[in-house]
Amino acid sequence: MDKFLDKLPSMDLMRSEKMTFVQLIIPVESAHRTVSYLGELGLLQFRDLNADKSPFQLTFVNQVKRCAEMSRKLRFFKDQISKAGLLGSIRPVSQPDIELEELEFQLGEHEHELIEMNSNSERLRQSYNELLEFKMVLQKASGFLVSSNSHAVTEETELEENVYSMNDYGDSVSLLEQDIRPGPSDQSGLNFVSGIICKSKAPRFERMLFRATRGNMLFNQAPADEQIMDPLSTEMVEQTVFVVFFSGLQAKAKILKICEAFGANCYPVPEDITKQRQITREVSSRLADLEATLDAGIRHRNKALTSVGFHLAKWMNMVRREKAVYDTLNMLNFDVTKKCLVGEGWCPIFAKTKIQEALQRATFDSNSQVGVIFHVMDAIESPPTYFRTNNFTSAFQEIVDAYGVARYQEANPAVYTVITFPFLFAVMFGDWGHGICLLMGALVLIARERKLAAQKLGSFMEMLFGGRYVLLLMSLFSIYCGLIYNEFFSVPFHIFGGSAYKCRDATCSDAHTVGLIKYRDPYPFGVDPSWRGSRSELPFLNSLKMKLSILLGVVQMNVGIMLSYFNARFFNSSIDIRYQFVPQMIFLNSLFGYLSLLVVIKWCTGSKADLYHVMIYMFLSPTDDLGVNQLFWGQRPLQIILLVLALIAVPWMLFPKPFILRKLHTERFQGRTYGMLGTSEMDLDVETDPVRQHHEEFNFSEVFVHQMIHSIEFVLGAVSNTASYLRLWALSLAHSELSTVFYEKVLLLAWGYDSFIIRLIGLAVFAFATAFILLMMETLSAFLHALRLHWVEFQNKFYLGDGYKFKPFSFASLATEDED
Repeated sequence: MDKFLDKLPSMDLMRSEKMTFVQLIIPVESAHRTVSYLGELGLLQFRDLNADKSPFQLTFVNQVKRCAEMSRKLRFFKDQISKAGLLGSIRPVSQPDIELEELEFQLGEHEHELIEMNSNSERLRQSYNELLEFKMVLQKASGFLVSSNSHAVTEETELEENVYSMNDYGDSVSLLEQDIRPGPSDQSGLNFVSGIICKSKAPRFERMLFRATRGNMLFNQAPADEQIMDPLSTEMVEQTVFVVFFSGLQAKAKILKICEAFGANCYPVPEDITKQRQITREVSSRLADLEATLDAGIRHRNKALTSVGFHLAKWMNMVRREKAVYDTLNMLNFDVTKKCLVGEGWCPIFAKTKIQEALQRATFDSNSQVGVIFHVMDAIESPPTYFRTNNFTSAFQEIVDAYGVARYQEANPAVYTVITFPFLFAVMFGDWGHGICLLMGALVLIARERKLAAQKLGSFMEMLFGGRYVLLLMSLFSIYCGLIYNEFFSVPFHIFGGSAYKCRDATCSDAHTVGLIKYRDPYPFGVDPSWRGSRSELPFLNSLKMKLSILLGVVQMNVGIMLSYFNARFFNSSIDIRYQFVPQMIFLNSLFGYLSLLVVIKWCTGSKADLYHVMIYMFLSPTDDLGVNQLFWGQRPLQIILLVLALIAVPWMLFPKPFILRKLHTERFQGRTYGMLGTSEMDLDVETDPVRQHHEEFNFSEVFVHQMIHSIEFVLGAVSNTASYLRLWALSLAHSELSTVFYEKVLLLAWGYDSFIIRLIGLAVFAFATAFILLMMETLSAFLHALRLHWVEFQNKFYLGDGYKFKPFSFASLATEDED
């Protein structure tokens, strides 16, 4: 058997790639180019040899800071281009290669120029906003003043507290005009303050004024005709023009402080209409000049941003790669005496030749007199895990890795998950109508694969696109299981010929549900359509799906235990084969393997035996006569033998392995501390220290407790895991019944009316329920349950999942990390 297995070719995904630990001795003059070439190759994972040092103690910390600063400037340019609305209109152009120092100088110049343009633009925008606000205040406030001077007006405030007479208003002047117009003002007269405030603050502003002046004021407001652009946020803000009439110097001081607190801008408005018109014309003229200046500045700024945007993608990629190179160089040890860098890392064995070629090319291109030394070393720590996947297998590998990354070289469940995961999903989701809907969605994603891969998708669409091939297989298996269940949106069809049943006699009123007899060979494929709607439909389908669930579960758990055998054989662990694999196979199959055999025999013979009774009394009364529940000759003695084997298997799993491990450990290290004759004292110390360390690490009680926990977990798990597979039956029944309810109680009920509107509504409700409940919620539910069956019931039989991923230094992964 072992010779036959050795002759079988190895599968790529069955075990992770063989890794080797290597050391690089790189001359300083070729270090940067060497690491760059290794980043392009992407097959070497460097080990951080400076993990105990602070970032400021690293050799290339200044270069990393420079790259980080350039990256900040590039992000600043990108934000400015995005705010200007130029991001989608700029297309990258080809540019000759540029040195990092020259790029740093160019970025500094561009940033200085852009900051200066932004500062000038903000000042001009601020002046433009002030003039525009002044113009709107003049237009709105003049209306209040003209109305007040033409005739006496009596107005109430919003809170209707006080009434002001304005007959003598002609002698009063505005507060801000008092500093401009010569001559003393009439302090006993009525004064006013005019200005503009954000519309959202106006109600609170008015209430605060009323409370501060104790109601001794008149507040007039009018919405501004134009919106004002905020120079910081570049958003348009609605404004309100206000005029506050009051009397007294104290009220003036209070009102001005409140205006300052609320961010209201106050502007002086002359009372003379001629001056108002003159100032309005001057303001309008200055606004036109400022608007032209602003437009010219925006065009100049957009031109500068466009010139930067042409090279932005290439510059960002270049800086990102340079920073990654220097971060990697900081992981190497710098040998000052020999003027070289020493690095260590992991690489796949198949990549050694490619890495050596890249090192030779780096030495040649950097004109170095000394080449890079590359040699293999022994490592104490476990190697990383690396599987070479493609677009099809990567999603299934991610499903397994979400539970835990495989230990180095252990059996990979993804090989079997490719088939078993979509199949178990389909067992719960089986309906070939719903499967066709999923298939159409999967084909759309696969057909637009290149286009969607280049786009930035949302979290949900990205997850859906990443699992497009998983969705494809789930839909195909759903169609297959749907054909077995004979369900198309819960409707059975005579696809593979006529039914095996017919009406008993001519008086049979309903040839589909009552009085049917079997008159020919069984339906060739799947469930006979005559079962649908019959009185025994539910008991029949429940029995069928429940027994299928048990069979599928026992088969998958046996596959998991078989994989533990291949793991033990691969790692040359005969103890695990004898004292773990063998008793586990005996225990599981003595109970649930025997149950599966009884199910198959009952199907083949058509027996009426009660399997519940058989399994229960196998434990309670194993020696009693089975009677009508006997399925084959010799069943009772076989049950006794299987029960005894199951009982023996439990201590077989528990006791031998810890004692054998202790014995082997004692024999292995017995007498080692004396060393061999002729060894020096130094060699003896070197040899005995690790021996003593390993000897002290072995703890028998810890090993025994671990084995006891593992044995108890397997014994109890054999029962609970088998019962857990009944979820296949439960979810399949729930999906079928939900589909039947939506079809019969919604679609058929609506179709029973002659009204076109009712039929249309019924069809819409049926389509909505099918899409959102059956195709989305039920798909997610079945997906999660299939995930649980693989992670818990299948993988815990053999999969440790305590490894770590192989993460090589690669430029290709930098762009993906930056997008995330």
